Amino acid sequence: MPCPSARALPPSLWRYADRLPFDAQAAVSLGEGLTPLLAAARLGTEIGVANLFIKNESLNPTWSHKDRFSTVAVTAAKDAGADILATSSTGNAGASLAAYAARAGLPCIVATLSGSAGPMLAQIRKYGARIVPFEQKQDRWSFLAKGVERFGWFATSPYRHPVVGSHPVGIEGYKTIAYEIIEQMDGEVPDWCALPVCYGDALAGVWLGFRDLLDEGKIPRMPRLLAAEAHGSLRQALAGQADRIPDMTPAFDALAVSVGATRSTFQALKALRETDGIAIPVSNDGLIAFQERVAAAEGAFLELSAVMPVAAIAAARKADIIRSHETVVAVVTASGLKDIDRSASTDAPAPFGNVDAALEYFEASGGRHRPA
Repeated sequence: MPCPSARALPPSLWRYADRLPFDAQAAVSLGEGLTPLLAAARLGTEIGVANLFIKNESLNPTWSHKDRFSTVAVTAAKDAGADILATSSTGNAGASLAAYAARAGLPCIVATLSGSAGPMLAQIRKYGARIVPFEQKQDRWSFLAKGVERFGWFATSPYRHPVVGSHPVGIEGYKTIAYEIIEQMDGEVPDWCALPVCYGDALAGVWLGFRDLLDEGKIPRMPRLLAAEAHGSLRQALAGQADRIPDMTPAFDALAVSVGATRSTFQALKALRETDGIAIPVSNDGLIAFQERVAAAEGAFLELSAVMPVAAIAAARKADIIRSHETVVAVVTASGLKDIDRSASTDAPAPFGNVDAALEYFEASGGRHRPA
């Protein structure tokens, strides 16, 4: 937790530098972290959770939680004397790394998949990174592995099977989500903390952060973690009590492409086991409607993957796994503008011919925005 002289500390997650691998003075920073924790009473009432909070990571500099990873990973790259940064990414990780590479004055290469969300690819280009698209996912990893071997690239993402997560130093940045939640809740510990999960980097980092605070006596217990996943590999591993994560056969192509992997990682499984956590698969069905529901209820327009923990909380509440009185934090990871090409409705309202016609439309409801 920050010391009383917090005014002298950096206005970023580097205020927690004493728990990170580098000094704040050495950090490659864009002012990341310190995102709001918002009480979501209307949404909570809708899904039956009285004490629901949204930790809105879309307020980071590149509009996703990946900035917490990138600031630490790029600082590590600078410290190691790296010349070129590289990652395999379908969106947020690539956009974030590109921004921090630009801040550090380093070239950046992003190996991605054809069909990735257009807004994020545009964002990567604007930061000056080189995009290398592939049709097959495995080709991205082979490309990255050979680039590391042949050219000495500093790779921040995984590029071998089985996946073990992203650069371990960068994952330290995600610990600060836990520190901020406890600080923002005045030292109280939520009963549950839910995140969207692909390879589980953020889930593992948040677990490490809460464990730091527990080991230091700053909190009396750990919250239970909830992983919202697309294809159910963590749920199956938990049910089978196995250490090997199964590679699932997908029943659908995930709209939330950033969490569309068919196999998660042991680090995510360990975080769930150590906190008596659960994993809940979230399909495409109703996901866009849920995105609009969250936006209309709480004013938070979220990327499709970022909506998944809220949908998973609703499912866990319906199954009475989460109780109505429990305090639940949904870590929502990115802005809805990131994949708006996948979620935007094509039904544009017909224009009104004149002002009177528009006013008559609202007459029946007394001027409300949704006429009866």
